[in-house]
Amino acid sequence: MPLQGLSRFKGRKVLVTGAASGIGRATALRFLAEGAEVILVDRDKQKLDDVMKTLDSQQAFASLTDISSPEQVQALYAFVKTQFGTLDILVNNAGVTAMGTVLDCDLATWGTVCATTLTGPLNVSRTFLPLLIETKGNIVNTASVSGMRGDWNTAYYDVAKGGVVNLTRAMAMDHGKDGVRVNAICPSVTRSAMTADALENKEFVTSVQARVPLQRLGEPDDMAAAITFLASDDAAYITGLIMPVDGGVTASNGQPPFPMS
Repeated sequence: MPLQGLSRFKGRKVLVTGAASGIGRATALRFLAEGAEVILVDRDKQKLDDVMKTLDSQQAFASLTDISSPEQVQALYAFVKTQFGTLDILVNNAGVTAMGTVLDCDLATWGTVCATTLTGPLNVSRTFLPLLIETKGNIVNTASVSGMRGDWNTAYYDVAKGGVVNLTRAMAMDHGKDGVRVNAICPSVTRSAMTADALENKEFVTSVQARVPLQRLGEPDDMAAAITFLASDDAAYITGLIMPVDGGVTASNGQPPFPMS
């Protein structure tokens, strides 16, 4: 949660995708706590309804939208124009994964992962960039350490998140002249709906913690803090940044610890 009295986003209009749970939910709540008006976007109606019921705020709005659908993204744009008239901050957070190598997973699975995790942020960004150019706003993408380095057994996710990393850089370069900043955070393993099944495996959790210098998993609030920093005026001269928020995972070269004796 934000520091007491912090209100960096008073009067700002914010759109967060994948906002019904995990990182997206924590991010939407933080923006609201700091004074923003927020449209929470998700394709899961039950989860979106549940999170909206917890909000005692006249500044929170829900949009049931599947960002893998170009038609629904256009409908989302119309909703934002009607509700806000403009947009200051876009957080592309929604994503999906699939377990397996390129031999394990068929091309239909690739299409599913790519449609939400890479094509979705690309289409949402290109749809809302005209509004962000008008307001000199900014975009924060949720990429992943999986887009910076490789993982075992999540080939399609790694490829899609690698695309998000370079989409961030490309848009930062192209639209800096328009006054629009574009940055990304790269979480390591974080408690969320996406990781829930894996985190039931105690051996996996132990191995993750052993690889993290801070010796704990990421939490949604850790990611929300980084996202809101990059979206704030405190980051006014930061664009094209691919920020690991990973407890130190990417500080390692991957080798195991050397024996002390």
